[in-house]
This record gives sequence, structure tokens and C-alpha cells, in this order.
Amino acid sequence: MFTGLSAFPHTPLRDDAFDEAAYAGLIERLAAVGVDSITALGSTGSYMYLDREERRRAAKTAVQRAGAVPVMVGIGALRTAQVHRLAEDAQNAGASAVLLAPVTYQALTPEEVLGLFEDVTAELSVPLVVYDNPRTTHVQFTDELYARIATLPHVASIKIPGVPAEPDLAAERVATIRTHIPDTVTVGVSGDDAAARGLIAGCDAWYSVIGGTLPGPALKITRAALSGDHAGALAESVRLEPLWALFAEHGSYRVTAAIIEHLGLAATDCLPRPVQGLDRSARALLVQVLEELELTG
Repeated sequence: MFTGLSAFPHTPLRDDAFDEAAYAGLIERLAAVGVDSITALGSTGSYMYLDREERRRAAKTAVQRAGAVPVMVGIGALRTAQVHRLAEDAQNAGASAVLLAPVTYQALTPEEVLGLFEDVTAELSVPLVVYDNPRTTHVQFTDELYARIATLPHVASIKIPGVPAEPDLAAERVATIRTHIPDTVTVGVSGDDAAARGLIAGCDAWYSVIGGTLPGPALKITRAALSGDHAGALAESVRLEPLWALFAEHGSYRVTAAIIEHLGLAATDCLPRPVQGLDRSARALLVQVLEELELTG
């Protein structure tokens, strides 16, 4: 569950309400192609825009429709009491693990971040993935903070925000993280354009945005990298550079929402307001990229 490809699907809306039918279809699609795990209600899954009942329904739907594929459920919230309730809902839904980002409004100190994980892990009965996502949460993890959190009960994996572009530096970065955490805790890379480099550098998993939308190429990269076919993994990532460029310009959240809308997997305007999707010109360019990369099937 904490190795290989973990796919992060959208939680689509229709008329500003959770679109359970579309969501069920996305989950079934991922399970059918054999992703290693599905992470519901990650950042791509709009978790911070959904209320508790919507999140409870999404967690339940994901577990029910994933079949034998393990489901991890995001439980991030501003208050520790809210996180506890969301963790309870996820576990009651049958989640195999939970994913926790230290969500902020007031900036959190390292001790406050540690305290959050101490409080939450003390009451868990399933494994937990530490979600380090500084661009979104504005929380900066240090290796020392990784070390302190990784020794807490139930902590099973750390989702890191990418690796350096230079291969030797990437391998050094992953090796450094490993010196700070127990052998029982895996390291998962995020930032899709860095995924091939991260897996080749020694990461155990790819926590993937594109994997939740277009799992085929994500699986190709993951399987190649973890089997030792580093050239093949890098070649597929290079092939997808036009898509990574769109991610860099517009954000992976908006681009992947436009993809599922274009493929008919979700209703038009499936993002939660005030977030708006791509404009007409950006959508046209995206469709062109998808066709050129043969990703519309």
C-alpha cells in the first residue's frame, strides 16, 4: 500500500454538490487498471472544499468501489478536533490508511505540527501517511521534524515534495531522508514531473496526481522505474513534458479537472467554487496535447 503507484483522483462536483456517480466511476476506473492504492480526498480530491458529510460519503464510495485496491483517505483540517472526527469517519468507512497534511491558517510552529501528529496517531487504528505539501499548506518540514514524526505509532510513509533535478543530488536527498526515519517508514515522491527521478533515486512510492486521472502512463513510469528500467521511466516522463508544462502554468489541479471533463468522466465545471477551471484557450491547448500524446482513449 505504501509502495508503487498511489492514484489521487478528483472528487468531482455537479451543480456545486458532490457527484457520487462520477466519483464512483473514477474509482472503478483506477481499480480496473491495477493501481497499487487509491488516495481519496487528497489535494487533487478537493478535501478542504468539502464538508464533513461530503467527505464521509466520498470515503465510503471510494472504499466500496475500489474492490481489492487499498484506499487511503485524506483527513486534513484546520482543527485537531476536526481531524479526529474525519479520521473516525475514514476508519468507519473501511479505509486502509489515512493521509494527514498539517493544514494552516495561522502559521504553525514545528512543535505544533508535531503535536498534531502526536494527537492524531494516538487514537488511530490504521496506518498514516505524512503529507508534506509546502506549496499548498505553507508548512515547511525539516528532516528533524520528519524524524520525530516518523517514530510515532502508525506512521507508515512520508510523502515528500519532489526531488532535485540532478540524479546524484536526488539520490543524496532520498538517502538523507532515510537516515532520519525508521526502515519501516517508506518514502513517496510527489510532484508528477519529478516522479521518475524520485523513484529512480530510491523512493518507494509515487503519490500521483496524474495517476488519478490518466493512470496508464503513470503506471508505465512506476513499473519501469521500480523494475530497474530507468531509461524507460525517464523516456515516458520526457514524453509527457507538454503535460508537465501545462501543470506548471495552470496547476495540476485545474489541468486534471479539465481532463476528466474532456473525457466525459465528470460534468463541466466540476471544481468547487470559487476555484474556476481552465479558460477556453487553455482547454484547447490541453486537448491538443492530449491528442498528440495519445491520451484521449
